[in-house]
Amino acid sequence: MRCLLILCVAVLAIQAEDYKGPRPPKADVLYLVHASNLISTEVLTAQQESKKDTDTFTVPGAASTARTPLAEPIFLFQSGRIKPDDLGLFKFEVKNGKRQVTFSVRRRRGGELHLAITKLDKDLYRVEADDVLENGEYSVSPAGSNTVFCFEVY
Repeated sequence: MRCLLILCVAVLAIQAEDYKGPRPPKADVLYLVHASNLISTEVLTAQQESKKDTDTFTVPGAASTARTPLAEPIFLFQSGRIKPDDLGLFKFEVKNGKRQVTFSVRRRRGGELHLAITKLDKDLYRVEADDVLENGEYSVSPAGSNTVFCFEVY
């Protein structure tokens, strides 16, 4: 069993060194992968409004400038200050020309969709939606931050 574990770690290390695909031009920004092209997500700071038992995070505009037809989008992420394991995927509701997501104060990360994160190279990660996403507005955001990486699935 121990030998199998060592073999798996060695294979993963070799694969990480062999990545030859496109690389993000900036660290700490998610880029949608469309074949060999990288498309920057819309990077915004969400405005937070707290009420009795909820926190609502809002960004301007009814639709993101970053769009993908893929129901299970793939991103490339060059980690700098943001740790890839801190990223969460959220679906926005569009109300009054703004995109927003609301959380219960007790469950701040509630409503989160699943992400699969794979290390490709030193500080380079493949981030994938692990759920099939319906058409709509979404954001990926690091835990404890109001920075959001917005995109639209159409």
